[in-house]
Amino acid sequence: MKALQLAAPGGLDHLHLTTLPDAPPPGVGEIQVRIHATSLNYHDLLVVSRPGATADGRIPMADGAGVVTAVGAGVTEFAVGDAVVSTFFPQWLSGRRVPSDFKLVPGDGVDGFACEAVTRPATAFTHAPRGWAHEEAATLTTAGLTAWRALFVNGRLQPGDTVLVLGTGGVSIFALQMAKAAGARVIATTSSAAKAERLHALGADVVINYRDTPEWGNAVLAATGGRGADIVVEVGGPNTLPQSIRAGAVGGHIALIGVLTGFAGSVPTAEMMAKQQTLQGLIVGSREQQQDMVRALEQWGWQPVIDRHYPLEQMVQAFAHQQSGQHFGKIVVRY
Repeated sequence: MKALQLAAPGGLDHLHLTTLPDAPPPGVGEIQVRIHATSLNYHDLLVVSRPGATADGRIPMADGAGVVTAVGAGVTEFAVGDAVVSTFFPQWLSGRRVPSDFKLVPGDGVDGFACEAVTRPATAFTHAPRGWAHEEAATLTTAGLTAWRALFVNGRLQPGDTVLVLGTGGVSIFALQMAKAAGARVIATTSSAAKAERLHALGADVVINYRDTPEWGNAVLAATGGRGADIVVEVGGPNTLPQSIRAGAVGGHIALIGVLTGFAGSVPTAEMMAKQQTLQGLIVGSREQQQDMVRALEQWGWQPVIDRHYPLEQMVQAFAHQQSGQHFGKIVVRY
C-alpha cells in the first residue's frame, strides 16, 4: 500500500511517499479500514515540521476516514462496508479521565492515517455521519470534535448565546456552523475583506477585522451592547487571549484551544477574575463525545467547509498551503 513516512530528523523535506506491506487481517476486537481521506490540522503541521517531534519513519496524520473492509471476531458495532472516521485519542472512550499527552495519538505517538489501509481496534473509530463523503468525514476527528467540545460539552451552549470565533481555520469555521445550527449569535474575526464576506455567508452576525481594529475585544463588547460573548473559541493563544478576556461576558467561558501565536505569555488575570470567567484548556475530545457529535451532524443538514483537496502524493504542497494562512476551512488529502 502507498503511505507517507517522516524520516528523522523531521521537517517537510523529510516527508516521503513509500510503499509498505498491506494492513494485516483484523484480530479479535479489530477492524480493517481502507482509508480514503485525511485532513490537515495545526497539530499535524507541528509534528511534521518540528525536528525530533516524533519517531523516525512515523506515518503522520491524526484524521482518517474510510470504509471497513474486514471485521475481527467479537466486533458487533461495525460491518464490512460501513463508513467510519478515526478518533484522536483511541484510549479515551468516555469519562473525565482525560489524556495528558500524545503518546497514543495517531500520527504523533503512533502511526497515523497517511496510508491506504490500517488495522486498529474497533474502538479507534466511530461511524461517519450518514451521507457524508469521506473527505467531509475526515475533517471531524480533530477540528470538528474540538469545536463540538468547546461549545456543547465545556461551554454548555444555549440558544441565544453569543459565540466569538477567531479567524477562519477549521476549528473556527466548525464552531461558527455548529453555533448557528444551535441557535446562537456568532461574532467572527478576520483580517481579510474577502474572508469577511464568506463568514457572513456562513451566518456570522458580526465580523470584525482585527488588523483594522487591534482592540477587537472592545469591538465585541460594543457589538453586544456591553455584554460580551458567552463563549469564546480561543485558537490564537497568548497574543490573542487578553483580547478574548476583554471580549468575554461576565461569567463567560473561554475555550483555550490553540497555540498559533506561541506557547506562553502574560494573562490579564485581574480582568478575568473580575469577570468571573472560566478559562479551560482542551485537546479534542473522547469517543463518546464524537458519537454525540455525529448524531447531531446528521440532523443539522450542512457539511464542513473544505478549502482545497490534494492527492496523497502532494501532502507537502498541502502543508505549504496551510502554512500560508490563506485557507478558509479545512484542507483535505484524498486517496
